[in-house]
Amino acid sequence: MAKQELLRGYLIVGTDELKRKATLTRLKARLDAGLEAFNLDERTASADLDAGELLASLYTAPIGPLRLVIVHAADKLPKEVSEALIGYFEKPNPSCTLALVADRLAKNTRLYKAVAALGKQAVIDCSPIEARDLPSHVKKLAQAHGIVIDAPAAQELIARVGDTATMLDTQIAVLAEICRDAGVIRKADVEEHVARTAEVKPWPFLDAISARNAAGALAQYRLLGEGQAIRILSLLAARIRDLICARSMGERGTASLLAQELGKADWQVRSYPKWARAFKAGELEQALHACAAGDAALKRGAHADRVVIDLIFSICGRG
Repeated sequence: MAKQELLRGYLIVGTDELKRKATLTRLKARLDAGLEAFNLDERTASADLDAGELLASLYTAPIGPLRLVIVHAADKLPKEVSEALIGYFEKPNPSCTLALVADRLAKNTRLYKAVAALGKQAVIDCSPIEARDLPSHVKKLAQAHGIVIDAPAAQELIARVGDTATMLDTQIAVLAEICRDAGVIRKADVEEHVARTAEVKPWPFLDAISARNAAGALAQYRLLGEGQAIRILSLLAARIRDLICARSMGERGTASLLAQELGKADWQVRSYPKWARAFKAGELEQALHACAAGDAALKRGAHADRVVIDLIFSICGRG
């Protein structure tokens, strides 16, 4: 985008705010300095957005070589406006670039297809980074701020802040200044200077159980907080059933179809066959019965911590 001729339209799609901001910054940088007020029209889609007014803005001649129109929340465009833009892309203003920003927009929609037809780079993917890629991404963010972050610190930062790229980058910027003299951000620095703001999710707990890592499961359970034992057992029972399915499909030689069978993405089930193989014959079924027994005990008023901790050791062992 920075070197080549701009297309007449782009779809910036995905919920990664940092990627979206960087993309829009690059687009705005193409406007003539000092003339942004004349050549930039930035608005947000709403029910009362007028198609005629938007088209008038798109066809307005710029003062200079380029006009830029940005429409945020483009996935919420009224149908009339969306259809008007589809028609506009058939004969766009050669001096204007339209950037549509959306959290999501299905590839089979007419608007998506109209933008995609403008060129190979017309659709800019700003999807969030997958969980497995977050630690390496955090290290790259730290490098951009001129500092190193070690692996335990990166994991702790993700656990405390969550997976939002903007929040991660903001916290790294703060930590970089604090740790500049040391030249490296360590886990203790994160624990001291970063408050836990992210909602703790159950997936690390379920993954630790699946890997038969009792210590890891206990640590993750402590982070989940009180009052979630019944939900935890329900999710755990579902995970055990998924592992039983993974084992069965592995035995039949159809493990490659596991994601499709479970209705999940490939990356979500990548470790399932390996985890399933770590259980001996009958152990997964025993774990499923243990979940049901634990659920019944909770509903009879048993102490939640005792039930969950006993279940962790029952499935993982005490090693």
